[in-house]
Amino acid sequence: MRRRVVVAVLACLLANSQASGASQKLFLKDGTYQLVSSYEVQGDRVRYYSVERAEWEEVPAALVDFEATKRAEQEAKASQKKALEEARALAKERFDRPAESGFEIAPGVHLPQEEGAYAYDGTRVIRLIQSYAETAADKRRAALVLAMPAPLLKSRSRLILTGAKAAVRLQQAQPTFYVQSADGLGAKLEVIVLKVVKESRVVEEVEAGKGGEVKPVELHVAVPLERAQLAPGLYRLTLLHPLDAGEYALIEPPGRESQQRLWDFGVFEKPTTTPPRASTHPNAE
Repeated sequence: MRRRVVVAVLACLLANSQASGASQKLFLKDGTYQLVSSYEVQGDRVRYYSVERAEWEEVPAALVDFEATKRAEQEAKASQKKALEEARALAKERFDRPAESGFEIAPGVHLPQEEGAYAYDGTRVIRLIQSYAETAADKRRAALVLAMPAPLLKSRSRLILTGAKAAVRLQQAQPTFYVQSADGLGAKLEVIVLKVVKESRVVEEVEAGKGGEVKPVELHVAVPLERAQLAPGLYRLTLLHPLDAGEYALIEPPGRESQQRLWDFGVFEKPTTTPPRASTHPNAE
C-alpha cells in the first residue's frame, strides 16, 4: 500500500512537470516574452504557437532574443529535473523513513526536527514544499498603457505560480498546519486560496502607478484560522472550516520583492470532510 502511494505521488509530480514543460518562454529583445508551446525560424520571421491565445503567430526574427530564450529553456529543464529529484526524496522521506524525534503533536506523532512547514491530516505529518511566486506582466494591459496617458491607465501584473496544480496533494479537507522556524515565521503565515488561470495559479494582482508605486488591486482570499504558539519558534495553524477542493498556499504577508515565498498545496477533488481528532496530549496545547 505504501509503495502504491509513493508511485501515485511521483506520477502526479511527473504529470505536472510534463504539463509545465509543454510551454516555454520566447524572449524578445525588449525584455518581454511570449508563452509558446513551440516555435520555428522561417527566414527572417519566427513562427510560434501562442499558449495564451491558442493560435499561430509571427514576429520578425530580429526582435527575438534567441540567447535568452535558449537560456530560459535550459533553466526550465534544470528546474524540472531538480523538482522531480526533490519530490522523490520527499516521497521517500514521508513513507520510508521514520520521523525523527521532534515536537510531539499527538500521541506517538512527532514533527521532524528540521525547520519548515508541515500539514497533519490526523494520520501523517506531510512536509510542504517551499515555492516562489513570480511577477508576470499583463501584456494586453501593458500595450494599452503605451497607447494612453499614464494617469488614465496603470500597468498591472500578477504574482503567479507556474503549473495548474501543486505537487503536494492533501486528502484531508481540514488539516492542521505546523510551522517551525527560528524567526517565528508561523506568527505571520496565513492560508490563502489560489486562483487557477490556464497553466498557472494566481496569488494576487498588483498595479504600478505613478512613480512606480506598487499596490495590490485584487487581494488573495485568506482562510479563517486560529493560531497558537506551542514552543519557541513553533506555531500551530488550525483551520476553522474545511477546505473546498482546489489550490492553496501558506504565504508570508505581501512585500515589495519581485518573488513571494510560500508553501503551496492542493486538496483533492473529493476530500474527506471529517476533521482530524483533536489531540489530548499535554504538549499539543
